Amino acid sequence: MGVSIRGPRKFFVIFFFLAPTVIAIFGLSIYPIFYNVYASFTTRTTFRPKTNCEGLAVDGVEPTAFATAITNVMEPSCWSVFNAPEGRGGFYGFAEPLVDNYQRLLGELFSLEAFLSFGVLLVGLSPLMVAYGLRRYWGRQVSAPRTPWLYPAAFLLAVVFWNLFNVSGAIGRLEDSGDFFFVMYRTVLYVIACIPFFFVVGLTLALILNNDHIKGRGVWRAVLILPWAVQSYIAALVWQFFFRGEVGTINQFLVALGLFERGPTWLGDPQRPYLAFIAVVVINLWMTYPFFTVIILGALQAIPTDQYEAADVDGATWWDKLSLITLPTLRPAVLPAVVLSSITTFQMFNTVWLVTNGGPSAGAGKPGNTEFVMLHAYKLFQDQNYGRMGAFAVVIFVLLFLATLLSLRVTRITQGVYE
Repeated sequence: MGVSIRGPRKFFVIFFFLAPTVIAIFGLSIYPIFYNVYASFTTRTTFRPKTNCEGLAVDGVEPTAFATAITNVMEPSCWSVFNAPEGRGGFYGFAEPLVDNYQRLLGELFSLEAFLSFGVLLVGLSPLMVAYGLRRYWGRQVSAPRTPWLYPAAFLLAVVFWNLFNVSGAIGRLEDSGDFFFVMYRTVLYVIACIPFFFVVGLTLALILNNDHIKGRGVWRAVLILPWAVQSYIAALVWQFFFRGEVGTINQFLVALGLFERGPTWLGDPQRPYLAFIAVVVINLWMTYPFFTVIILGALQAIPTDQYEAADVDGATWWDKLSLITLPTLRPAVLPAVVLSSITTFQMFNTVWLVTNGGPSAGAGKPGNTEFVMLHAYKLFQDQNYGRMGAFAVVIFVLLFLATLLSLRVTRITQGVYE
C-alpha cells in the first residue's frame, strides 16, 4: 500500500525539489534581464563613476577640509565628482529624459527622412515579397502551377527597382541616422549572405556523398566534417593569416597565378570594405557547411528509393526529381538547421573579432564595417557605456523575440509537436 503526501507537507516537498531550479533560473536569467532593463534607463557611463561620497558635500557647497582629506585618502574619485565639469560627473541615477539612452542609440531612426527611406527600401524589396506571397498561395492549391521562373524574375525586377528608386541612397541615409541601423543592417546582411551558401554547399556535398558510385565515402565524410570539429578561434586565426596582405596565402596564390601584381588588402581597406565582408562570409561558410552537409545527408538517406524509381518510370529529369521529390522532403530537416544557423550567425562574435576586430573603419564616430551586433555590444562594454549597452541589449532582445515568433509561424517547424 503506497503512502500519499497531502496538505502542506506535499507543498513543501515539491517546493524543495523545485527550489534549486527556480533559484538558478532567477539568478541566471530573470534577474540579469531585469537589471539590464534597469541599467538601460540610468546614467551608467564612463563619465559617471559610482562612489561612496554621500554626505561629504551638498549641491553648490564645497566639501569641508576634513571631508576633502578623507576623500583624497579613502575615495579619491569623490573629489573629481565634486569638481567635474557639467555633464561629466555625479552619481549614478536615472537618465533625464528617462529614455535618453534609447534616443542616443536609435538616433534619427524615427525621423520623417528615415521613414521615407524605409519606404523606398520596401519598394525595392517588394518584388521578392510578392513572389514569396504568390509561392505560398499557390502551394496551398490542389493543382499548383509550376513556376521555376518566379524567383529569378522577381530578383531581376528587384534589381531594376533597386536602381530605379535609388535604394542604395536610402540605405545610406538610414546608416547616417545612427549607429543602431548601421550595425543592424550589416548584421542582417551578413546572415542573409551566409545562409544560402550554407544550404547550397551543404546540399551539393550531401548529394555527392549520397551517390553509391563514390568510393571511400566514409573517408570523405570524415574529411568534410573536420572544419566543424576544429575550434573556432583556431580556424579564425588560420584564416586571418590566409587573408593577410602581401604575406597572406591567398594573395600569394593570386600573384603566382598572375591575376594581381600585388594582392588586395582583404581585411583593412576602408575604400573597399566589401573585401572584409566577403572574407568573414567565406570563413563562416568553411566552419558551418559541415553542419548542413550532415543534416541533409541524413535526410537524403531517409527518402524512400521507390519515389525516385517511380519518377524514372514517368520520365522525370534530374532537376524534376530534385525540385519535386528531394527538396520538399528535405524541408522538415533543413528548416530547423536554417533557423538555428541564422541565430548563431546573428550572434557571431569570436570569429569576426579575431579576423577583423570589427574593421575596416567606416569613418570617425561610426562603427566598423564588420562591427556586427555582438561586436558593437562588446565595444560599448569596453567603453564602460553600460547604460547605452543596456538599451542596445533590450532593443536586440525584443527584435530577436519578434523574429523568432515570425520564423516559427512562417516555417511551422514546431507545428507537428502540438498536433
